[in-house]
Amino acid sequence: MTTLFISDLHLSAERTDMTDCFLTFMREEAQGIDALYVLGDFFEMWVGDDDHSPFHQQIKTAFKQLTNTGTPCYFIHGNRDFLIGKRFSRETGVTLLPEHAVIDLYGQPTLILHGDTLCTLDEKYQAYRKKVHNPLIQWLFLRLPLALRRRIGNQLRQGSSKANQEKQQTIMDVTPEEVVKVMAEHQVHTMIHGHTHRPAIHQLMVEGQPARRIVLGDWYDHGSVLVCTPQGCELQTRAFADTSHPAD
Repeated sequence: MTTLFISDLHLSAERTDMTDCFLTFMREEAQGIDALYVLGDFFEMWVGDDDHSPFHQQIKTAFKQLTNTGTPCYFIHGNRDFLIGKRFSRETGVTLLPEHAVIDLYGQPTLILHGDTLCTLDEKYQAYRKKVHNPLIQWLFLRLPLALRRRIGNQLRQGSSKANQEKQQTIMDVTPEEVVKVMAEHQVHTMIHGHTHRPAIHQLMVEGQPARRIVLGDWYDHGSVLVCTPQGCELQTRAFADTSHPAD
């Protein structure tokens, strides 16, 4: 009995080492497990379900092959792929979840989320997030020509990278008080999220009770997987076959 969690792969056609590691993971580890959860920022950029590039088709095929075997796969949007929609779900068999979801993880109610909503000190990002999650703005954006959407997406990605370089690391991390508040609201003592790229298992107190916050790692230098069984959870890494990649 095993459940796997991944996030922050930031997959792109340029990073074949990362993609190869993911495809190997899907073939050799994800088959036959209880469930696979993808907690956002799976793609480096997603500008609409109508982007049928060969790279995207390759990734969707891997998901479809997995779900066709009966392995459940669930997806929570991140800040890079929040436009993944119903067509992607139909084509892959992946179930889309709300931004905050409570699951039963071997008898333990567990809150799963991408994690960006916990970074409340990053006020500029939270204001940007509110805008791009506006249904009207998304509706208008998805009706632009695909080539234009790709150009806009690349510009936003470059702007985000530059802005993050100028921010203090403490601002980009989660706000501890927000973590406790959200866990109390959902009445859980286990939380799993990504986004911050700081894999760790944190111990804390929620309403006077011991709790834990598990942070998933990114896939920039190696694969990162949270492996959970009825006996517990462990953060693990997966080596890339080829660790060379283009400079930022």
